[in-house]
Amino acid sequence: MLFVAVALYFLLACLVSWLVLFPAGRSLVLALLAGTGERVRRGWRAAAQRESLRLAGVGNASGASLREAGSFVRRHALLCIGGVLLLGTPPLVALFSSDGTSLSGFEESQREVNTQVASLLEGEQLVPPPALPPLAFASEEVQKERPMIASASRNWDLLDPAYRQRLLHAFRIMKEKYGYEMAILEGYRSPQRQTMLAAMGPNVTNAAAFQSWHQYGLAADCAFVRNGRIVISEKDPWAMRGYELYGEVAESLGLTWGGRWKMMDFGHTELRLRGVMKRQ
Repeated sequence: MLFVAVALYFLLACLVSWLVLFPAGRSLVLALLAGTGERVRRGWRAAAQRESLRLAGVGNASGASLREAGSFVRRHALLCIGGVLLLGTPPLVALFSSDGTSLSGFEESQREVNTQVASLLEGEQLVPPPALPPLAFASEEVQKERPMIASASRNWDLLDPAYRQRLLHAFRIMKEKYGYEMAILEGYRSPQRQTMLAAMGPNVTNAAAFQSWHQYGLAADCAFVRNGRIVISEKDPWAMRGYELYGEVAESLGLTWGGRWKMMDFGHTELRLRGVMKRQ
């Protein structure tokens, strides 16, 4: 409907402009009207005769009008261009600015604002929690779930600043909102360590050196702390529920959660930045 309305407006504007700018056009229209009235009064037969004469005259007048129009355009080129712009701009603006939809109203969002996320966006800088003792990562339970994790790096300073702040906010939300205390199992991972873990098979990792976000300080594996002990296994219902909540929180902060992968890694999150993988 909008396109039809614009087309009709454009045709009407062209007709009006033709009548205003060209006297021959006005004469032609008046002659047409006069001829029509004459035909009605004198009947079909007489009208046919006059029609033939009139058409001949119209042909001559049309030729003269075209010649006059060409001469007028040449003499007043700028005026004609301005007229075209004046007539064409409104319908074109209406046509291209419309998205074809109309809104009956607007309702403000009622979604609850997450104060922790808001503070992240406002630039609050959190500091890492106190480090757990090394023995906490050397227990039999931890080694069973994550072999060689005792030698992994848990240095927050080696993480990318943007990722570090998102991860710290995730830790804060998990503790303050859901009551889960979290600990980082491994953050930055050297290319040599990545190669060593990849050699252990796909059940450990499928990524070779520089194919993991760990090498860029943009990934970390985390777990929960309960009664001073690290809990990793998702077979624990309490831990599994924590991983589900952790995934929701991490994704709300713009992180990628490993719990959605084919080979699920519930404690893994990463911040994928464009162009980082191409640097190597």
